[in-house]
Amino acid sequence: MDLPMFTPPQIAEKLGDVCQGKCRTPMKKLFVLAILAGAFIAFGAQLSILVGSDATLGFGFTKFIAGAVFSVGLMLVVVAGAELFTGDNLIVISALEKKVRWGELLKTWIAVYVGNLVGSIFIALLLYWSGLWSMNGNLVGSAALKIAGTKVGLTFVQGLVRGILCNWLVCLAVWMATASKDIIGKLFAVFFPVMAFVASGFEHSVANMFFIPYGILLKSIPQVVEATGKTLADFAGLNWVTLWTKNLIPVTIGNIIGGAFFVGFIYWFAYLKKGPETVETK
Repeated sequence: MDLPMFTPPQIAEKLGDVCQGKCRTPMKKLFVLAILAGAFIAFGAQLSILVGSDATLGFGFTKFIAGAVFSVGLMLVVVAGAELFTGDNLIVISALEKKVRWGELLKTWIAVYVGNLVGSIFIALLLYWSGLWSMNGNLVGSAALKIAGTKVGLTFVQGLVRGILCNWLVCLAVWMATASKDIIGKLFAVFFPVMAFVASGFEHSVANMFFIPYGILLKSIPQVVEATGKTLADFAGLNWVTLWTKNLIPVTIGNIIGGAFFVGFIYWFAYLKKGPETVETK
């Protein structure tokens, strides 16, 4: 019987082949696709900020809606086509299968990471220049600024652990989307894990490449700072240095652990590692 989805062992094999192709993609094309992914995730993040700026919805429901709309970003990446660093942590499957060298994996990760950063900051600049932060009486800009301030206020351990939890779910979303043979299935596969990680407050390095730079830009606007109910001094710790030291470094490490180990390595071990314990592909 032809199932409407691939089985877990088939998903592992399919991802091994797909990720091998990523490492063989010409660097210029890979970088362009990575810029697109950064932009796509930023679109979802902006929408999440917008709905999250409405405090009348209540804490839990606001978190749920913000997470639900954020999933648009990964949907665009999966269906439209783009290269996202967090999802590409699954390339570890191809490396473990010796389909690509570890050096190729690292080179691909770096190119995609930098491309994601470019795309994310590009959208942050466009939104800053657009003036859309002034919606809802500057509360949209206020919400963005407070999010950025909170993200650079994390301890190293908090950023690391939240990064692990985040990309565990993101890579599961990619894993399940790979299982589906139709677009609707892929969309639903992406929706629930992404909604869960955003609503739970986990940390996504590429999303933060948008959230924090956008907040840095917005803190230069007095009316946005005023709408937060705080002063500019309260956001003194929000800058281009803390973007890395207080967030992206620990969160990126956490994302790699969550995606490459808890999804990539574990499923490779369960379904592809050669030996008597290997699960049979059906």
